[in-house]
Amino acid sequence: MSLSKIIETKISALLEHSGAFYSFSQKQFEESRISGVEYSYLTGGLICPTEKAKSLVTRINQITQEGIRQDIEINGKDKIIERELRNYECFYVGDTADCVDALKVYGISKDEIDRVYSRVLPTIDDF
Repeated sequence: MSLSKIIETKISALLEHSGAFYSFSQKQFEESRISGVEYSYLTGGLICPTEKAKSLVTRINQITQEGIRQDIEINGKDKIIERELRNYECFYVGDTADCVDALKVYGISKDEIDRVYSRVLPTIDDF
């Protein structure tokens, strides 16, 4: 189970409770907005009522950190590292940089990633 799967229900409920939504065009924004409410653009198309933006970001970060702890508990660091090495196609490109960047929020070091990379690489058959 990935981090996004772990946190998706809580994040969806939070967005709904906050009146936040994703919008990638003016048309989508107009269809989703409530008249008279001031909105702020947060990131990646996420729009939120301005008065709730700060608390939304804080809570998203808390949910994400809780999810990371749960992911580590469920899957263990080595399986998470291997999952992300595969996700970022590190074995195919021969570079772990994207995985290293992605796992910084987990507190996982480049040395830990390189150790798993070196262990798993000889078992990869799909070259």
